[in-house]
Amino acid sequence: MSSQQDELKETDTEARFEFKKEEKSAFQTEKGLTEETVRVISEDKDEPEWMLERRLRALEQFQEMPMPTDWPGQPDLSEVDVDEIIPYIRPDVDVRAGVDDWTELPDEIKDTFDKLGIPEAEKNALSGVGAQYESEVVYQNMQERWEEKGVIFCNMDEAVQEHEEIVREHFMTKCVPPSDNKFAALHGAIWSGGSFVYVPENTTVDMPVQAYFRMNSEGMGQFEHTLIIAEESSEVHYIEGCSAPKYSAFNLHSGGVEVFVGEDAHVQYSTVQNWSKNTYNLNTKRAIAEKGGRMEWISGSMGSKATMLYPSTILKGRGASDNHITIAFAGEGQDIDTGAKVYHNAPDTKSTIESKSISKDGGRTNYRGLVHIADGAENSSTAVECDALMFDNESTSDTMPYMEINESKVDVAHEATVGKIGDEDIFYLQSRGLDDDDAKQMIVSGFIEPITEELPIEYAVELNRLVELEMEGSLG
Repeated sequence: MSSQQDELKETDTEARFEFKKEEKSAFQTEKGLTEETVRVISEDKDEPEWMLERRLRALEQFQEMPMPTDWPGQPDLSEVDVDEIIPYIRPDVDVRAGVDDWTELPDEIKDTFDKLGIPEAEKNALSGVGAQYESEVVYQNMQERWEEKGVIFCNMDEAVQEHEEIVREHFMTKCVPPSDNKFAALHGAIWSGGSFVYVPENTTVDMPVQAYFRMNSEGMGQFEHTLIIAEESSEVHYIEGCSAPKYSAFNLHSGGVEVFVGEDAHVQYSTVQNWSKNTYNLNTKRAIAEKGGRMEWISGSMGSKATMLYPSTILKGRGASDNHITIAFAGEGQDIDTGAKVYHNAPDTKSTIESKSISKDGGRTNYRGLVHIADGAENSSTAVECDALMFDNESTSDTMPYMEINESKVDVAHEATVGKIGDEDIFYLQSRGLDDDDAKQMIVSGFIEPITEELPIEYAVELNRLVELEMEGSLG
C-alpha cells in the first residue's frame, strides 16, 4: 500500500469534506443573472454562435417561468435568489481545457482533490477521471486503451469545440429541454463544465469513469452538464461525486444530466452527493432508452439544506428497462425530496424503483415518484418499493407515488413501509455488547445495504462513512 493510501485511510472523513481553500479565480461574473452575464460566460468560453443562442433562449424561458411553489409538501425554496448567486467562477488554472497530470495543477486545487482521494481512486479503480473546481473542469484524463477503442471522455466545454456536431444534436434538445422546468432553464442559460462520455457500438468499458464536482467559494452556483451517449450494444458505468464545505451564505447546485442508451446498451449512473447544509441541490436528470436498452440510476443524497432530485427515464423501445435505487438522509433543518420518474412508452418494458430514506432530529425525507404506462405498452411491468426509517417523533417521512396506467395488460406493484428504530432492537444489540450509537449505526447499515452493495467497494465504504457522520451530526 502506498504512503498516500495510508495517509488517506487515516484521514478523518469529516475533515476530507469540510476543509476550504482561499478563494482564487482567474475570472468571475458579478452576482445575478442577466443577458449580459450569459453573453460574458459564452464569450469567455469562446463558444460557437449556436450555443450562445441556446443559452439566451433558455434565459428567456427561465424569466418567464414561475418558481415551483404548488407541489404538495415540496421543500421551501423562498431563500433561493438567483440575484444573490455568482453564476460563473473560472479557477486560476493556465490550461482552459484542464490538465492531464495532477502535478500541473496549482497547489491549492491539487491539495483539494488529494484530500478527497480522487487521484488515488484513479490509480486503483477507474478508467478515467474528470475533476471540476468551481465552474470549470481542471483535470481530465482517460486510459489510452479506451481512447484507442474510440471511447471519448472529456469535459463539456471541450466537447462543444471538438465534437460539435454530436453535441449540437443532443445537448438539451431531446432529453432535457430548457422548457422542462425553471431550473432546467436556469441550467441551460448558465451551464459550465461537466462531462461528455461517448461509447461506440459493441464496446464495453469494464472500469468506471468518474467525475468529481467541488464547490469551494461561498455564494456561488455550480451548473455542470453531463452528456452520456452509449451506442448500440455498448456498456459504461459513470460515477459522480459532489461536495462543498460549510458556508454562512447559501449556495446553489443545479446540474443537468442527459443519457442516451442505444439498442441493447447498458448505462449505470451512480452518484454520491455530500453538500453542505447551506446548499440547495436542484438537478434535472433524464435518460432515453432504446429497444433493449438498460438504464440504472444509483443515488445517495445527503448534506444539503434542501434537495429536489427525481431522475427520470423514458423507455422508448420494446424491451427497454430501468432500475432506480435511491438513499436519502435528512437531519436537523434538512428537507430531502427525492424520487424517480419512469415513462413506459413501448411494449415489454420493465422498471423497478427502490427508495430508502432516513430522517433524524426533525429532518424530513420524501419519496415523490411517477410511473406512466402508455396505451399500447402491453406486457410492461413496474415495481416500486419505498422504505423509511425515522429516529424520533420530530422527524417525518412521506411517500407520494403517482401512477398513470393507460394499458390493461401490465403488472404493477407498489409497497411502502415507515418505521422507527425500536427500543427493543437497540436493547437486543446492546445486550450483545454494542453501545447505543453503534447499535443504531448497525441497524442503519443493514437498512441501506441494498444500495451500498450496488456500488464499487471504495464508494460503498465512503457512503457508509458519510451516513455515520450524518448520524453523529458532524457534517454540514
